[in-house]
Amino acid sequence: MIVNNGIKIYEDLTEILDPAHSCLVVWDVQNGLLDRIFNKQEFMVKLESFIGKLRVKMPVVYTLITPLPSHFNSSWRCFQMMRLFNVKDMKQVPSFMAIGSKEREIPDNIKPHNSDIVLDKPAASIFIGTNFEYLMRNRGINTLIFTGISTEVGVESSARDASNRGFFPVVISDCVSSGNKEAHERSLKNLEKIVIVENSENILKNIK
Repeated sequence: MIVNNGIKIYEDLTEILDPAHSCLVVWDVQNGLLDRIFNKQEFMVKLESFIGKLRVKMPVVYTLITPLPSHFNSSWRCFQMMRLFNVKDMKQVPSFMAIGSKEREIPDNIKPHNSDIVLDKPAASIFIGTNFEYLMRNRGINTLIFTGISTEVGVESSARDASNRGFFPVVISDCVSSGNKEAHERSLKNLEKIVIVENSENILKNIK
């Protein structure tokens, strides 16, 4: 580590991933999304192992898609949903990730432990409409390790947002996925230019 004008600058992956200032984010791994990804079995095996190995070293935060009350949705959100489901009226948009629904649940093999944080969030960035940043600043965390679904939506949005807020964003290439393989791969290539993208094996080698 070097210090420049009072700012500590990490010099390698081991320093960036120091558990003393890192947090693992498990982004939207819920049944409703998991059933749609292109590599479900492989993804879940990798993710379950990765979470288990990091949980003993650092905090773990799970996110849950939590829709706003319908009369508090933005005009843009309504437009998005109608376009997604190809309908002309918001009343025709099917329920999605409703509280209490099976699709909203986290699979049993990666369920949060009592020590983990489960964060309800309404948008495709972990920083919008949540107290996530406040929690991280309180804990002195400045490295965020992202896993989950979907790579090109919430994972990429949150990693970019983290970078803009001065965090070290790390995306685990084999522990993120999507319903669209091409979009997933394209997103990882984009992210490589602006954040840290590494596979789980290399990450684990560099966490002491």
